[in-house]
Amino acid sequence: MSEQEAMVLSTDRMNALKDGGIGWITFNNPARRNAISIEMRIALIEILTEFQRDGAVRVVVMKGAGDKAFVAGSDISEFKDRRATPEQAEEYRLASDNLDRAYEKLEKPLIAMIQGACLGAGLSTALKADLRVSAGDAQFGIPAGRLGLVYNYQSLKRVMEIVGPARAMEMVFTARRYSADEALQMGLVHEIALHGNLETRVRELAATIAQNAPLSVRGGKLMIKEMMKDPAERNLDLCASLVKEAFASEDYREGRTAFMEKREPQFKGR
Repeated sequence: MSEQEAMVLSTDRMNALKDGGIGWITFNNPARRNAISIEMRIALIEILTEFQRDGAVRVVVMKGAGDKAFVAGSDISEFKDRRATPEQAEEYRLASDNLDRAYEKLEKPLIAMIQGACLGAGLSTALKADLRVSAGDAQFGIPAGRLGLVYNYQSLKRVMEIVGPARAMEMVFTARRYSADEALQMGLVHEIALHGNLETRVRELAATIAQNAPLSVRGGKLMIKEMMKDPAERNLDLCASLVKEAFASEDYREGRTAFMEKREPQFKGR
């Protein structure tokens, strides 16, 4: 699980690398602080779909190129040409909706490695992750009020679920930037890495997850996602099937045997 494999994509503004059990996604637009363009969104759909398909990828990490930003928002420079008419706006919306579905279909843990600016579409991207680890210099915010825009429903709903309605309103009303310490307090991130230690910490976290039983990790993620839904929308049959699938798996037998033999288990995801 040590070979590296880079994906060939339609744009060089997104990079994807399979490194052992970890799939790395890099927003590669440092000249614009990794602002997301529509072509980047389309490439990201391809990456997420491939990482979900490949059983060798057990955990996925998102990061920004350079040290100035995770993602500083949408690429405003393309708005004039790509979002000027209702038809173009609809095309842009469809691309965003397709990306949301690709995130939803990813059953593997997703980690956001955040440094520098994490604003607007960058914040909504980070909040797609299951775990968010931040550098101490990261900044977070929703600058829509300074652009004459309204944050879309799903993105704002996710913010509200994490920070609560009052904080969400404050973020929208003021359009100000929040420090990493404030983000930790609000729950936007779950950990701040020690200075200069962000990538090391994220690699350590990802490697730990990748070593665990894939069916156990997948089952835990899917079950928690069901718990987050309104009670009437929860798929309890799915939750029960996840428990049965893991109990009947080779990995369960391997984990039990390894425990008795006092050795590290070798899980295969089946």
